[in-house]
Amino acid sequence: MDQLLVPFLVFIAVGAIGAAILIGRSARLQQMRLRMEEFGAIAPSIDDTDAQTPGFWKMFEQIGAKFASKDNSAGMQQSMAQAGFFAPAAPSIYLGVRMITLTVGLIVAAMFVLPTDLSTMIKLTIIFGAGWVMSLIPSLYVDIRRSQRATQIRHHLPDAVDMLEICVSAGMGLDMAWNAVAEEIRRVSPILADEMALTNLEIHLGAGRAEAMRHMADRTGSDDLNSLVSTLVQSERFGTAVSDALRTFAVSMREIRQTRAAESAEKMGIKMLFPMIAFILPSILIVMGGGAVIKIMDMFKSL
Repeated sequence: MDQLLVPFLVFIAVGAIGAAILIGRSARLQQMRLRMEEFGAIAPSIDDTDAQTPGFWKMFEQIGAKFASKDNSAGMQQSMAQAGFFAPAAPSIYLGVRMITLTVGLIVAAMFVLPTDLSTMIKLTIIFGAGWVMSLIPSLYVDIRRSQRATQIRHHLPDAVDMLEICVSAGMGLDMAWNAVAEEIRRVSPILADEMALTNLEIHLGAGRAEAMRHMADRTGSDDLNSLVSTLVQSERFGTAVSDALRTFAVSMREIRQTRAAESAEKMGIKMLFPMIAFILPSILIVMGGGAVIKIMDMFKSL
């Protein structure tokens, strides 16, 4: 058993590393292509009838499709889009990956636990607990990606709004200013630039500006983008000047940024308390009381 366990674990580790590399590369290369195909900007590949699902993910899609529910498909699709996975098969692939990680967790835990002398109930608890923990890894990865995308958009949106207000105040139309800001912000925030470019593409394909902007807010799940979309939609609906609305929104965004920075600074003291207690305080106690403890020990030895 020990001779087979090490090669098996090495195989799993190498497979996981290779899968992570392929996931990153395929996501970067096909993200924009899939989104353009979805909205009809380019035609799907002729030589591949299932171009939206790479062959590497086909197995996961087939496994996840057996466990997918139509009631949760819309919500899961939106959740995956907020994490940056826009393919229609993303929910099925996600479920398939969760089932694979669950199975791997059960097998690995069983290999370690079954040869022990524990009771049957404890063995089953450890095995199913390990499988459950392994099945949470894909969900944790998706949540991290959603948080990273939302954080990047929240960080760079005030600058984009400032540039948009400057362009509109200079006489540019909203659509032209939107394109110019999308190209300019791409250097620092590709995610926000891609979302703005996709919104502009959707408008050119015939969707209303309000509808396209609301789609952008739904895809990102960012509250700040929701506020920006509401501001632009209300400005267009009531006929107010877009430059004035953007200027007011930019001022409020800067105030919100300052408030968030102040909140982070206030929380820093509490966050530093735990590492100070765990690492710094013991060192200080050792330095201050170490000599006295040594002298007391020597004194008791001499008695």
